[in-house]
Amino acid sequence: MSKDLMDDANPYPDGILVLQVVALPGDTNQHGLIHGGWLASQMDMAGNLACTRVAKGKVATVAIEYISFLAPIKIGAVVGCYAAIRGVGRSSVKVEVEAWINAGSQENEWIKVAEGGFVFVAIDDNGRTRAIPTA
Repeated sequence: MSKDLMDDANPYPDGILVLQVVALPGDTNQHGLIHGGWLASQMDMAGNLACTRVAKGKVATVAIEYISFLAPIKIGAVVGCYAAIRGVGRSSVKVEVEAWINAGSQENEWIKVAEGGFVFVAIDDNGRTRAIPTA
């Protein structure tokens, strides 16, 4: 479990904004809220983008260590995915991704709706694991 779930005193995103998307009606579940699978996909995409920069090339998801859904998302919400690199190995990168929405009434009123830990591996053009350049 992330320390953020235990002590969420920081009301602002951790990491850099990597992806921003609007939640649309086609992204809803049977209750009219945004489907968790859709959000997990956006978070995976954000993690991929962040790790591609670190690995200087293609990466593939090899593990989702956890995803915690913290609050519902309504249609029309702008979802921002923030990524923070947590570790780089010979061929893998660990990243934590947070999903946030603006509460709407005030510009600085943010709500963390999910967070997750992902592991990506650097791959070559043939889909085989490759080393991450050190320079």
